[in-house]
Amino acid sequence: MGVEYEIDGGVARITLARPEAMNAIDGEMTAQLRAAVDRFESDPDARVAILTGTGRAFCAGMDLKAFAAGEGPDVLEGPGHFGGFVARERSKPVIAAVNGPALAGGLELVLACDLAIASSAARFGVPEVLRGIFAGAGAAIRLPRRIPRVHAMRLLLTGQIIDAPHALRIGLVDEVVDPDDLLPAAHELADAICRAAPLSVAATLRLARLASDGDEAELWEANAREWAAIVGSADAAEGPIAFAEKRPAVWTGR
Repeated sequence: MGVEYEIDGGVARITLARPEAMNAIDGEMTAQLRAAVDRFESDPDARVAILTGTGRAFCAGMDLKAFAAGEGPDVLEGPGHFGGFVARERSKPVIAAVNGPALAGGLELVLACDLAIASSAARFGVPEVLRGIFAGAGAAIRLPRRIPRVHAMRLLLTGQIIDAPHALRIGLVDEVVDPDDLLPAAHELADAICRAAPLSVAATLRLARLASDGDEAELWEANAREWAAIVGSADAAEGPIAFAEKRPAVWTGR
C-alpha cells in the first residue's frame, strides 16, 4: 500500500503507508495521496482529515531512488505540487499527526496542514541544502511565516534536525504527546472541529489562509524559477550521489 484512506464519523484518516521506505514519496504515492484528498474534499460527510504515517517515520520526503529513476516530475509537478498535496487548494481542515521523522518534503507536508500534533518520537528538518538543492516544496515560503524568522532561517540554511519539544517551543507544532496518545489526541482535536458549524469552519479557513498566504501564488512562481535554476546544476547532481555513496558532498558552486 502507498496511501490508506478511512473515515469514522466526520473524520477522515489519510495514512502514508510505505514504512519500508520511511513513507518517502514516489510517483505512485503522489497519485494515491492526490486521490485521497480528492475523496476527502468531495465527501459531504467528511469534515476534517488527519494525515499521519505508518511505521517509524511520518515521511522522509521524496524517494531519492524514484527521483534518480526519473519520477521527479510525477512527484513534484501536477495538481498540488509535491505529493499532490503541498499546494493543493482545500476547503476543509487537515491535521498533521506526526508519528516520527518529518524530513524534507515530509516537513513540507506538515506545513501544508492547518494544525499539527507531534509524537515525542517526531523529528523535523529540511536538509535539502546539504543535498545540493533547496526546500522547494513549500518550506522556504512557509517556515518563515509559521515560526519566528530566525528559527526558520536556521533550519532552512543549515539543514538542522530538531526534536519534538524544540518544534513545540518555536511554534512548529501545537502539541506534543506520547506516541500511544498521538492518534487519540488528533481525533479529539478533529472531533472538536466537527462540533463547530461547517460553514463557519469553511469561512474561517478561507480568511485565515488569505491572511497568511495571500501572495502565495506569486511566491510559488518565484519558487519554480529558483528550482529550475538549481535542479540542473552540478551540485544538485552531486548531492544525491554523495548521499547514496555515504560520503561528504564536494560542492563546486556550479
